[in-house]
Amino acid sequence: MAGVDKVEIVLAHEERATLRVGDVFLKVDPDQGRIDVEVEAMALAPVPTPEVLWRKPPVLALAAVRGKELGRIGRPSTASPAAWVAAGAAVRRLHDAPLPPWPGPGLEQYAAELEDECAWLLANNVLPAAVVERNREVAGAVLRPWKPVFVHGDLHVSHVFAEGDEITGIIDWSEAARGDALRDLASLTLGHEEHLGDVIAGYGAGIDIDVVRGWWSLRSLLAGRWLVEHGFDPDSPGCEFDVLRAASART
Repeated sequence: MAGVDKVEIVLAHEERATLRVGDVFLKVDPDQGRIDVEVEAMALAPVPTPEVLWRKPPVLALAAVRGKELGRIGRPSTASPAAWVAAGAAVRRLHDAPLPPWPGPGLEQYAAELEDECAWLLANNVLPAAVVERNREVAGAVLRPWKPVFVHGDLHVSHVFAEGDEITGIIDWSEAARGDALRDLASLTLGHEEHLGDVIAGYGAGIDIDVVRGWWSLRSLLAGRWLVEHGFDPDSPGCEFDVLRAASART
């Protein structure tokens, strides 16, 4: 890293931090289990992932991937429709891969978290009760049996990188596990509903749109308190609270 004259703070809160130094990303995370999952998941995933340069707990050093983010929640994506199709195809390859050896959250955990977070949103007057209640109903579509697949678990659009129409890397694998395939598809398109058709074109037919919408609502409801308490703003235009309002207005 000779010749590097600045350090960029990519993400920082009380749980972890990510720094960029030249073409190296340094992830500082005191939770060794999370880092172990990330490294093993990247080794197992049949899609492009960052190269692990070295590990010295609590730091994991990763090489930067080529290209730029497919998009960001709250901002229009400048990526081509073909890049979104390619992202859907990459997610399908992941879901068709052998399951990782560790489990992920199940129905009971999601149901309990949904009730807890809705109660917090209502008790603190964060959103109108009608918006919370309607999205709780929509999120109920998620709470059904699913066939577990290898999921990324935190597949935000900013975690997928593209160069032209090619997917060049998928980052941040610390929540990878066995889980519901539609969770990943919903995470990728959260706040970017206009690209859901492209993603499905790459992924394949047979997607239950009501369950994808349920995951949009569930993820946004579960994220609200964490984002607020960690200094992020889910009420920014196009972000999680706008997703919830849009779901409420849709019906």
